[in-house]
Amino acid sequence: MQPVLPPASASSSRRRAARILSRLKLRYPEIGTALDYHDPWQLLVSTVLSAQTTDENVNRITPVLFTRFPTPFDLAEANPEEVEAIVFSSGFYRQKTRSILALSKALVERFNGVVPNDLDALVTLTGVGRKTASVVLAEAFRVPAIAVDTHVRRVARRLDLTEEMDPVKIERDLRGLYPKKEWSGISMRFIQFGRDVCDARRPLCGECELNRICRWPGKRV
Repeated sequence: MQPVLPPASASSSRRRAARILSRLKLRYPEIGTALDYHDPWQLLVSTVLSAQTTDENVNRITPVLFTRFPTPFDLAEANPEEVEAIVFSSGFYRQKTRSILALSKALVERFNGVVPNDLDALVTLTGVGRKTASVVLAEAFRVPAIAVDTHVRRVARRLDLTEEMDPVKIERDLRGLYPKKEWSGISMRFIQFGRDVCDARRPLCGECELNRICRWPGKRV
């Protein structure tokens, strides 16, 4: 569902949103996940492991994990303690182990080991929320999707693209502001911009190319 706005307001909001994305495209002409993967299943597992840790840390873990368990069929039958030892440094290793073993079993039992390219199917897998599913859809399948994490929420709110806090509602607002063809490139640009410039505690407002567009009351002029 798209947000309901008066025609004039909707038009001006979309023009402003387009200006923001245009400037982010100049900063990040090509953008994609920093997670290393070779197929949708590897990206799915890597994205689950990336919660509460860095992509760099996950990229150190996954070569070991996927060498030992190269397919969903292998991971579905893995010894949890062995997996825990491999993913330990990612944090929350017991919970993440349960998730990636359970989602691998579900893929084997319900999808013959193939990651579905459908949002509703993906979010039925253990440990796979809407954000993780959207990352997999956009990155691995090139299906238009907007993944809302803490960076996307912060940047979108500071730039007055949404007033919402709930990720689903933020996704709805961004979908309403941008044409479908742009959806897949929005999340990664917002995420990288949130890391590089629009930091949660120390935003580099003086160096920001969006400073004059930004309506955030807390910005540092």
